Amino acid sequence: MAIVPVIQKAVSAQINHLYQVDIEPADITVNETKPEFEGDYTVVIFALLKTLKKQPEALGNELGQALLAGNTSLFSGFNVIKGFLNLTVSDSWWLQFLKDQYNEPDYGRLPRNGKRVMVEYSSPNTNKPLHLGHLRNNFLGWSVAEIYKANGYEVVKTCIANDRGIHICKSMIAWQLFGNGATPESTGIKGDHLVGDYYVMFGTELKKQMEPIKEKKLAELIACGKTQEEALKFMDDKKEELEKEAPIMKAAQQMLVDWEAGKPDVVELWRTMNSWVYKGFDETYKRIGSDFDKVYYESETYLLGKNLVEEGLRRKVFFQKDDGSVWVDLTKEGLDEKIVRRRDGTAVYITQDIGLAEVKQNEFNCDLSVYVVGDEQNYHFKVLKLICQKLGIAGADGIFHLSYGMVELPTGRMKTREGTVVDADDILEEMMKEAERKTIELGKTEGLTEAAKKELYEIIGTGGLKFFLVRVDPKKRMIFNPEESIDLHGFTATFVQYAYARMQSMLRKEKPTGGDIGTDLLPLEKEMILTLERYSTVLQQACVEMNPSVIANYVFLLAKTFNSFYDKHSVLKAESPAKMELRLQTTQMTAQVLKSGMALLGIRVPERM
Repeated sequence: MAIVPVIQKAVSAQINHLYQVDIEPADITVNETKPEFEGDYTVVIFALLKTLKKQPEALGNELGQALLAGNTSLFSGFNVIKGFLNLTVSDSWWLQFLKDQYNEPDYGRLPRNGKRVMVEYSSPNTNKPLHLGHLRNNFLGWSVAEIYKANGYEVVKTCIANDRGIHICKSMIAWQLFGNGATPESTGIKGDHLVGDYYVMFGTELKKQMEPIKEKKLAELIACGKTQEEALKFMDDKKEELEKEAPIMKAAQQMLVDWEAGKPDVVELWRTMNSWVYKGFDETYKRIGSDFDKVYYESETYLLGKNLVEEGLRRKVFFQKDDGSVWVDLTKEGLDEKIVRRRDGTAVYITQDIGLAEVKQNEFNCDLSVYVVGDEQNYHFKVLKLICQKLGIAGADGIFHLSYGMVELPTGRMKTREGTVVDADDILEEMMKEAERKTIELGKTEGLTEAAKKELYEIIGTGGLKFFLVRVDPKKRMIFNPEESIDLHGFTATFVQYAYARMQSMLRKEKPTGGDIGTDLLPLEKEMILTLERYSTVLQQACVEMNPSVIANYVFLLAKTFNSFYDKHSVLKAESPAKMELRLQTTQMTAQVLKSGMALLGIRVPERM
């Protein structure tokens, strides 16, 4: 059992013994003692004063003395600072904890709890390759799913492929205009990149075709009495309407109509180009370690929800306006009115999501459904959850939007249509080269074969990328800098990986035997065991917060603490056999916890580095 519940239980028992009052252990607040005070854990006694009718100093001293007398194997000292009881846990408890757990690779993980969680992530458009933003999405989603598994949940990983719509038609039209029958095989270009190139070409051609249209419109507006500034603002506000006048945009709109009508040649081209993209996605997913239990396709789900709109009308969840469009009124919930069906009877995007939410719940019956989507969709998911609740869809209360901030480059925000997005594959290659450069600079490749070097660069490069993108709280926006992500001395995966490799080097020379580890601890030895014990609490915190950065921060702290411990105390040349065994057990457990924590972030740790 973790130390905090043990302390809570002991405090609860002593309160009952001293004052004949029952207080549940879970209602007793226990925190780590602040560094400036003596002690390991602190009981907050302010909350107990009213119930026990005691002054803080008196209660703290009475409780501290009782805990010391009644729990000799648990506590070795205490002090009271105002309303806080600071407890020192005995060396014998920490030593027994180490002996029990040092050889347990699954330390910190919880048994199955019978609950099921769905995590939906990635959800790419099939008109372009995965980019830097998708990488943060994938790493967050995959890691959150693994963290839930570690906490005893059954997890279903899903993805919705946005494989239809006007954005897909734009790539298709550009391929027809400029492709000359090009394929991934004929060009040697990865399929998702090839299709993405045509999406950029569409944007370039659209911009070119818009010049005369904009000039003509500007002249018309000025002729009608508007100033040039007013005319330009008007045109900017009506940009999407103006773009519909461009021949290439008209062609894309017509292609969408033809696709929805099932025109054979359009559907065949759509299938062909999507197959190129899916093959490219699969290669990238394999490289970054992303996987899914179920992939849904928008082309198969976009009509879902239409029946639910009819049902919502009958039940007066929705209302119909004079033009025939259907809406939901969410003003009482602090939002506004939201359209769920256009006046021409066609579905909007949220209509599909309502239907898909019902389908997913019927298929998997999850207690919680997590959508990993950028913070620009915060409003969308508030609306989705409210509508599903109003419709009485099973599992609606369990809908949760894991909102995360966008990733930007030092040069600013990325834009797909303008070709300024950084593709995931390009980032991965750059990380590999950066890993190779820094590893060679540090002279860490001696004795490795070429194959071993390549694998090491892959481990360091992808690990640096993943760690950099998950070490920040998901809610925060971030700037990605490849050079900062691989630093042997920084807050990086490389720092943690090197510490792990250092431990493995020692353990190859000598392994713990399970023998005598003595009866006392030096300060850094105790700090190491205290930090290791916290891992189970960290896993639970990361799950509750759906926040992999909690684990990233913890493994970095653990590696940093180990470096201080190792620099201060010799392991293989310890002052006694008991100290050597103690430090070997500590080293082995630290290596296991680092490997476990990094694995939850999708990061491998090398045996040699």
